[in-house]
Amino acid sequence: MGQQKHAQPKPDLVLVVIIFALLVIGIMMVYSASAILASYKFDDSFYFAKRQLLFASIGILAMFIVSKVPYQTWRYYAKPILICCFILLIAVLIPGIGMVRGGARSWIGIGAFSIQPAEFMKLGLIIFLSTYLAEKQRYIQSLKQGFLPLTLLIFTSFGLIMLQPDLGTGVVLVLSCFILLFVAGAKINHFATLGLLGMVGFAGLIISAPYRINRILAFLNPWEDPLNNGFQIIQSLYAIGPGGLLGMGLGNSLQKFFYLPEPHNDFIFAIIAEELGFIGGSFLILLFFLLLWRGIRVGLTAPDKFGMLLGLGITSMICLQAMINISVVIGLIPVTGITLPFLSYGGSSLTLTLASVGILINVSRFSHIE
Repeated sequence: MGQQKHAQPKPDLVLVVIIFALLVIGIMMVYSASAILASYKFDDSFYFAKRQLLFASIGILAMFIVSKVPYQTWRYYAKPILICCFILLIAVLIPGIGMVRGGARSWIGIGAFSIQPAEFMKLGLIIFLSTYLAEKQRYIQSLKQGFLPLTLLIFTSFGLIMLQPDLGTGVVLVLSCFILLFVAGAKINHFATLGLLGMVGFAGLIISAPYRINRILAFLNPWEDPLNNGFQIIQSLYAIGPGGLLGMGLGNSLQKFFYLPEPHNDFIFAIIAEELGFIGGSFLILLFFLLLWRGIRVGLTAPDKFGMLLGLGITSMICLQAMINISVVIGLIPVTGITLPFLSYGGSSLTLTLASVGILINVSRFSHIE
């Protein structure tokens, strides 16, 4: 591919519209899902919605600024960015620096806000791998010179995230990175061997932590322990079922009345399905499919290998996370504790996701999209 020197005057407007549609739905549903909880805890039904709007505003500003930065700039800072991400991942594990929430030491407090280093690592590793694979693609089919060193780097990141522990974010990171290796031309037999080793390692992770075994058992039969391990998924299904085709109406969820834990966070899709029904939930899934389609087109039409890998990596990261979250909520896979991009309540996750989209938008300005 030849290097295109000049960007198009406008970014991919279809991509921008999809992102803003998801954001608007997200803010609306965070308010609907959290109003009762916010009134009870903070005497302000808009507490979570106002903070989500603030995070979204910061994220939109970051997206706008980043979208003006030529994407090639990031390849020159790939190593420093990765090093900073590793420093943050190590720092969050230190008592007194890392904050514990929900049993995981995953946050670093900065004033009234907090950041989640694992979220930064997902993007940092995608930028680094895109840079490395664009410059040294010839090594990727070599086990010793390419595939193995990159695999060790990926699993070192995964290991640090698992020390928090945060299995959901770690899985998204690993899958996104291996999609990049696959696109770059890594050998299938290397993936097959790694897959076998990964299955053994994954089994070890599950066995080493009793709560993960409980999550597997709750996934297989949540009714065996309906008031403890199976409680969350049962309440999620109780929300989705009554939603029917058209839903119970915006704001009319019953599960948000302290039945479904943290309804504005990981399980917000259950409230969406309850209030907006099958049609509302399907429309949301359609938006993510459109985002996937548009992101893939941006990557495949990028003028160089780095732009292609960067676009595909960011798209994979966002859409994989959405797929895993929705699969958990509807009971297809065990609970992993991962947010729904653009919709779940959250600060660093939402802001960084929008900043990542800013990079994707900039790539689209150099791409040839019809």
